[in-house]
Amino acid sequence: MAWQRAHAPGRVNLIGDHTDHTGGLALPMAIEWGTTVELERGGDRVQLESSVEPEPAVVGLGVEDPSSVRPPWARYVAGVVAVLAPEVGAAGLVHTTLPVGAGLSSSASLEVALALALGFEGTPLELALACQRAEHLASGVPCGVMDQLASAAGVAGHALLLDCTSLDVTPIALPEAAQVVVVDSGASRALAGSAYAERRAQCEAADRRIGPLREATLADVATLDDELLLRRGRHVVSENERVRRFADCLRSGDLVTAGALMSASHASLRDDMEVSTPGLDRLVAELSSTPGVHGARLTGAGFGGCVVALADPTSPVRGWRLHPSAGATRH
Repeated sequence: MAWQRAHAPGRVNLIGDHTDHTGGLALPMAIEWGTTVELERGGDRVQLESSVEPEPAVVGLGVEDPSSVRPPWARYVAGVVAVLAPEVGAAGLVHTTLPVGAGLSSSASLEVALALALGFEGTPLELALACQRAEHLASGVPCGVMDQLASAAGVAGHALLLDCTSLDVTPIALPEAAQVVVVDSGASRALAGSAYAERRAQCEAADRRIGPLREATLADVATLDDELLLRRGRHVVSENERVRRFADCLRSGDLVTAGALMSASHASLRDDMEVSTPGLDRLVAELSSTPGVHGARLTGAGFGGCVVALADPTSPVRGWRLHPSAGATRH
């Protein structure tokens, strides 16, 4: 049987974090870096060699507990195998240009590329939902669908306005004058060992008390008598509004206001959601003081990883200048 090849991009989230798991709004973009899986079908297991991992992933087709598979990166392979339940195994190679642990969705990129290479048939949304289930099985982290959906449904030249209740995806063109610059904080992000699940549970508790945070107002949040839940709910409600305004700013080319919204988003993630770190805060402050930078914020769930800045093309800001990419493909 001929080799099959699939590629899936990583993503950077411009604004809208800790909103997807409450059915809220987010605005990520797929990026030119990603993961490629090449494999040949056959056998009773999926065996993959990685360009960045020393040990291979060897997963039997009947895998029952992906979270127990070793080495750790193989758990994502096992999650996809468990969800897709292929009748035939495969052997091949995985190559990624994404920095692992930087918060640019290396795991989602692997899941989406592998699912396509194993023959997944369906819409980008169906692909994203299948890979979200794979992530849950692999890591035990109850992540939202943003990462997988951005990878599966990316549109070249556009960010994606995601409604995580309706699961509608609206491409938003990135203005030519906008540069997206990503800087790695150097602190690896590992959600399985973080307080991500705790933060999600707190948001869900606020949701149960005042109704869906997706529809709530700040006045609704103010009725919460638990200070911790109030802050979590305030972040989600205010962040959804920032996403709406940010999308409008991209449409109109108002990068100054867009940058201010990113800075406000970081402050909310730092103070109300409490997912930033001193290193991320210092990096955001440094980037925000750089000429030509309109705003900066942590990107992804926090606890380490990267910072994203919105800058003019002529800005001297140092970092990875990334561009909005098309979504996953199979060749």
